[in-house]
Amino acid sequence: MSTIATGRKVPDFTLGATGGKEISLAGLRGHPVVLYFYPRDNTPGCTTEGCDFRDHHAAFRKLGAVVLGVSRDSLASHEKFKAQHEFPFDLLADGDEDLCRLFDVIREKNMYGKKVMGVERSTFLIDADGVLRKEWRKVKVGGHVEAVLAALKAL
Repeated sequence: MSTIATGRKVPDFTLGATGGKEISLAGLRGHPVVLYFYPRDNTPGCTTEGCDFRDHHAAFRKLGAVVLGVSRDSLASHEKFKAQHEFPFDLLADGDEDLCRLFDVIREKNMYGKKVMGVERSTFLIDADGVLRKEWRKVKVGGHVEAVLAALKAL
């Protein structure tokens, strides 16, 4: 069960990130954070979503926001994915699923007729004080990044 809720402070977390960094939510205070969870590096939907965030990254930065992608893939996989698609933002590796569980994005999915547990594509907008302001679950990629950007502008 998730411990996060809209209008409440998100518990601090620290994860390994691309570029050999460790990123913590506390270290990002003073900036809104767009945290998007995706199932897997280099899959069609995840690539499209990442490229959409890349293509709108300047608008997010202009509003002072930090964009972070999260999946259960390794840092090595993330580094290749980020380099291949020239993502200007970091990707966080959540191999232990701690952050995925905090945000309650691990769901039963049907893959080729088989039930598996996987990451449900979801995005969370956290304000500069660390409070969750908006969440999107079961995200459909088309138009999603524009909706997140609009919500950020409305903060």
